[in-house]
Amino acid sequence: MLSCSSHSSRATLSAFSHFLPTTSPYFNFSSLSPKTFSPTPLNFGWRATTAPKPRMAATFPARATAQPLQNADELIDSVETFIFDCDGVIWKGDSLIDGVPETLDMLRSRGKRLVFVTNNSTKSRKQYGKKFETLGLSVSEEEIFASSFAAAAYLKSINFPKDKKVYVIGEDGILKELELAGFEYLGGPEDGGKKIELKPGFLMEHDENVGAVVVGFDRYFNYYKIQYGTLCIRENPGCLFIATNRDAVTHLTDAQEWAGGGSMVGALAGSTQREPLVVGKPSTFMMDYLANKFGILKSQICMVGDRLDTDILFGQNGSCKTLLVLSGVTSLSMLQSPNNSIQPDFYTSKISDFLSLKAATV
Repeated sequence: MLSCSSHSSRATLSAFSHFLPTTSPYFNFSSLSPKTFSPTPLNFGWRATTAPKPRMAATFPARATAQPLQNADELIDSVETFIFDCDGVIWKGDSLIDGVPETLDMLRSRGKRLVFVTNNSTKSRKQYGKKFETLGLSVSEEEIFASSFAAAAYLKSINFPKDKKVYVIGEDGILKELELAGFEYLGGPEDGGKKIELKPGFLMEHDENVGAVVVGFDRYFNYYKIQYGTLCIRENPGCLFIATNRDAVTHLTDAQEWAGGGSMVGALAGSTQREPLVVGKPSTFMMDYLANKFGILKSQICMVGDRLDTDILFGQNGSCKTLLVLSGVTSLSMLQSPNNSIQPDFYTSKISDFLSLKAATV
């Protein structure tokens, strides 16, 4: 008989109960477009703190064609805060993109608040802080928001019961953030070595006290995890299916693109016939969290990223200015394709263009 070992820890994390991501079984979403969401009615036996209905990643009217960034000073002066994606913007894999340190120093010298948001859930905020330090960048933990943290913050925001467990398909970052939030979890990397021996009459058991399955990028992904997560979602009444992101690709190295967290989420969506609650970009959850935490007016934010369907849509969902950089997954031909309906306000090759374009306009 197969079994999963569990880990538990109790800690505190400031509850954030006013903002929600894509959808939630705790609130009335009858006003949402059925083409966008079809949540299954669930009965959890507990009630969450009352919260406003979230703004969704819905269909937007056609936007004007993105303009090349020509006057960096004008954009810099028009906002108070820059939110940067990390992979493809600050670094690729473990390699820093040229000109990043000087660009960040220049923006700080001009009094701009910098925030770094990543859909990569493999690390906790503390672990990401160490990566910034290793790359020679001075960034505090309070300036970093990873989707691993967003998953734990979301569970806190809906008053997820502490006597329920979370099954994790993902890596250490999610486990650490859940531990800090005081949630009991099981799964994670240690289930990567588990195998299923299919024999006549074999029945795989699962923990019936699992109330949420969190799926993120997982280099130890296997059939055991797919089946265990599927059983929890399909057979445990009211079990949540939470995704840190649905990114198709990611930058594990600077040599090529690699299959992203969306591939793991897609496997569970296929086996359960359920759509997940997405807490990472382009969900509005992290944007609302950041605006509340720092007291930022969203009109005073510029979102800088390399992905149209996550970074740029994230900024547009939050009514922010948007800047696409071509140093990551999106090429100019992809941006200008007639099949692309997501248009940022501006685009440029990399964030260090802030320095050269600034100098050209002085």
